Amino acid sequence: MKKIIKYLICMGLVLVCSVCAGAEEKELEDRDILAKNAVVIDGTTGRILYGKNSEEKAAMASTTKIMTCIVALENSKMDSIAEVSNRAVKMPKVHMGIRKGEKYYMKDLLYAMMLESYNDVAVCVAENVAGSVENFAKLMNKKAKEIGAYNTNFVTPNGLDAANHYSTAYDMAIIGAYAVKNKDFLKITNSKSYSFSNVEKKRNFTVSNKDAFLTMDNNAIGIKTGFTGKAGYCFVGAVNCSGRVFVSAVLGCGWPPNKSYKWKDTGTLMKYAKDNYDFKELLEKDKDINVKIEHGTKEKINACVMGESNLLIGNKEKYTTKTQINYKFPIKVNDTIGKVDLYIQNKLVQSRKIVSKDNVEEYNYRYCIKKAFDYFVFQ
Repeated sequence: MKKIIKYLICMGLVLVCSVCAGAEEKELEDRDILAKNAVVIDGTTGRILYGKNSEEKAAMASTTKIMTCIVALENSKMDSIAEVSNRAVKMPKVHMGIRKGEKYYMKDLLYAMMLESYNDVAVCVAENVAGSVENFAKLMNKKAKEIGAYNTNFVTPNGLDAANHYSTAYDMAIIGAYAVKNKDFLKITNSKSYSFSNVEKKRNFTVSNKDAFLTMDNNAIGIKTGFTGKAGYCFVGAVNCSGRVFVSAVLGCGWPPNKSYKWKDTGTLMKYAKDNYDFKELLEKDKDINVKIEHGTKEKINACVMGESNLLIGNKEKYTTKTQINYKFPIKVNDTIGKVDLYIQNKLVQSRKIVSKDNVEEYNYRYCIKKAFDYFVFQ
């Protein structure tokens, strides 16, 4: 067999031999990742599948604009008109060159901001959504906490280096996972190019998408690049592979001239997730169970664990369940009487309600008197 493989290699017919010789699956290690901070998560549950300094605070450059776009989409109308301020005009490169007093439609500005990462446009968006950059930052931080990005603080809408402007790889992935659930966000960030003009039709623009990852992975659905001197090269990426959504983030992934490191790391993270995680039905859908009732008119009742647990789980991962019963009398049909918590690798990933399918009263003095009364009256 060795002679055959050696011959094929010499003939140039064997390039990679992970298939030949039955190679074992390789665990992802920190040394495999170039970024200072990196993570890949399950985009549905937010569970970390691999992390390297993933919860360490760091600068995140223009990946900030993911949140800027989300806040704008959720707090403004796409046909609203935004006017350019002097503050926006003064933003450094990369900029579109907007001019004070010009007017643009919000939708057009979001395409320009996300595809070309224009810093002046981001400030224009922020000011016209919230009245000022400072007020817009408050909306960004409020949204971050709602999403679960608790170790993030936004100061600028464009991600330029600023004191107290930081996030983590995990938080940026969580924000990215939230963003790709928005259809308008996906439409913007997956566009190859976009053309528009200012409201007065005096200036015309065409912007092109700078996210090379969209052409590197057939399953890619975004999301956003970034770079500053403090943050280094950054990227938040997402894929949808047969319904499996994986979101990655790399911060501090090299400095010039190593612009390609972020693509290499993202590819490594996504390959690891795709190769090692798949859907598995961990708990039967709408599972019927019996629940023991203390001090009730019935010792057991029929109940149902509502929903389904078709979740992503690693090839070597284990899951456990914890059932909690909590009820008050009287119990009626469709009352929630408890829950089943599902853990993967000791991390809570899902809670399913337990719903009663029977009626039950408390067995007490009053119940006994009532039953006795009914017996003598109706016999």
